[in-house]
Amino acid sequence: MAVGSDVFFGLVGALAEVRRAEGGQYSSFAVRGKRFGYHWPRTRTVGLKQTLSEQRALVAERPEVFEEQFTAGGFGWVVVRLDGVDAGELAELVFEAWRLSAPEDLIATASDPAARR
Repeated sequence: MAVGSDVFFGLVGALAEVRRAEGGQYSSFAVRGKRFGYHWPRTRTVGLKQTLSEQRALVAERPEVFEEQFTAGGFGWVVVRLDGVDAGELAELVFEAWRLSAPEDLIATASDPAARR
């Protein structure tokens, strides 16, 4: 079930106009200047932007995998333990995080990874 950081980087890299920035202990990911994700290699976790309802649902369903990171601007950020998710679930979470930050013109050209299964 566990996925490696390479899977996360592959998913993020497949999305349009993603920029990676390095910050000491982590990497951050943004689309057209709007941040949607983080990666902490030391803890094998990622932080992903989600809706508030999705944040609550994920944490309530599997607190051993997901934890609330913070809320900002009407969104809930979720810490995801890579050891607890499979590639398909991570793909859906990464796409949703990107979609919540991307402008409409990019979203219109993107394909949802869940639709590819």
